[in-house]
Amino acid sequence: MDLNKLSLEMHKKKKGKLVIKSKVNVKNKLDLSIAYTPGVAEVCRKIADDPKEVYEYTIKKNTVAVVSDGSAVLGLGNIGAEASIPVMEGKCILMKEFAGIDAFPICVKTQKSDEIIELVKNIAPVFGGINLEDISAPRCFEIEEKLQDIGIPVFHDDQHGTAVVALAAIINSAKIVNKKMKDLKIVINGAGAAGIAVAKLLLCMGIDKKICTRVKDIILLDSKGAIHHCRDNLNEIKKVMAVNTNARCNNTKHNPKDKKCQSCIKGGLKEAITGTDVFIGVSVANILTKEMVKSMNKDSIILAMANPIPEIMPDQAKEAGAAIVGTGRSDFPNQINNVLAFPGIFKGALEAGAVRINHEMKIAAAYALAACQKNPTPNKILPEPFDENVAKKVSEAVKKTAIETGAVRK
Repeated sequence: MDLNKLSLEMHKKKKGKLVIKSKVNVKNKLDLSIAYTPGVAEVCRKIADDPKEVYEYTIKKNTVAVVSDGSAVLGLGNIGAEASIPVMEGKCILMKEFAGIDAFPICVKTQKSDEIIELVKNIAPVFGGINLEDISAPRCFEIEEKLQDIGIPVFHDDQHGTAVVALAAIINSAKIVNKKMKDLKIVINGAGAAGIAVAKLLLCMGIDKKICTRVKDIILLDSKGAIHHCRDNLNEIKKVMAVNTNARCNNTKHNPKDKKCQSCIKGGLKEAITGTDVFIGVSVANILTKEMVKSMNKDSIILAMANPIPEIMPDQAKEAGAAIVGTGRSDFPNQINNVLAFPGIFKGALEAGAVRINHEMKIAAAYALAACQKNPTPNKILPEPFDENVAKKVSEAVKKTAIETGAVRK
């Protein structure tokens, strides 16, 4: 079956995947007078008198904008706004199918951070939430951070959706192999948006330790090798990660002039992975070898999420001794896919009237997702995306946590 050919045929035939459908009939003068002028003027006056009423009288309460500049689309790279539209349309139909949310793609013809920030602020009145998508690192961090106080939740799914699903997968995998979260040594290959967000969540960075269990250590690798505080070629976000990972460095601040770095784990993946419990790949195909897997601790966990070809194929990882293997693909067991998280997260945030999606809501989403798989096994660590219970349980947990933590409209 040629999926590429089938996809091309379907998209051309349908002219995309979305339509706008009216909720009301306009069949006569009375219908027209109620839906449009003159009746609609009274609705406008109602909202003008109290802007909060926009949530009760318009589409805003259940509508999300999927915003992208096309700079980091799938494994295709910087393909631009027009070429990113099919992916953003896909994101929108997943919002609708799995959570009943109306979403619309906004693909912008600029890759300047300040212009994207200003654009999102200016379209915010129409939407209940913003899903930032496929915006390259490190710009994605700045863009998301500067949009946290616009009155609606802004969520970069490539970062946090990936992190939530990865955390859920590790929670259940650790149970299966009888290891405790606090004892796990983890290597993350890929220090872009997803890799850094996963590391932050697993290290409970900025999160109350009462609700988050910090793993023992993480070695984070980019294309130049293991990140540590002595490297002089790190951007600002990697400098932050350098002093929170690679615990053997015993470092407290980024200092390229520090010559006492002998204790740090350096080098590439081969050096970093030895003696670890978990490999998380958000990088490139076939970079993890059987020999590397063999150097890991007993009952190792492999989450090889590069698409379409993972960092190592599941059969090779299993042959090398891995106890559990997950990938980003639907044709292998244990698919680690953001669709398990973002529909429920946005549904819960919208229903709660959230103004942001905080750390506590992400943690709640991860544990709710993990709990959806009642009896996890090595070949079934997470539920299937088509399990209707997933978005429901995730949204309930997110909604409850949003209200409890005060992250909602006053």
